Amino acid sequence: MSRSLITRASARSKSLAAGTAVLLGTAAAVMGTASTASAATPQEVAKQMMPAAQFQCFDNIVSRESNWNPSATNASSGAYGLVQALPGGKMASAGADWKTNPQTQIKWGLDYMKERYGSPCGAWSFWQANHWY
Repeated sequence: MSRSLITRASARSKSLAAGTAVLLGTAAAVMGTASTASAATPQEVAKQMMPAAQFQCFDNIVSRESNWNPSATNASSGAYGLVQALPGGKMASAGADWKTNPQTQIKWGLDYMKERYGSPCGAWSFWQANHWY
């Protein structure tokens, strides 16, 4: 094979690789956070879903209720998930994937805390006094 053919083949290969990288990057951008959300921890997802000042309160509750385990089930009450909803099926109002998706559980928990206590920090204040919320 002549040197010019090898050079052109090498250049074409680099061009195809660059084009593939651009396409993959575009696909990831179009998919949005779907590709990164699956790699994110529930804590990272929660941090993105609330004001920074509320995260520590939310973390205090979830750490004690489920230790950030989205499949946590209370054997005596049946409470389920990160935020220990009782019954767990209540979280279906936030999404059909409530049993397995931490983001759905976090959304439901934040809505619950806002409605009932005003905020995660309001819920944490109640939790500290009662050891439940």
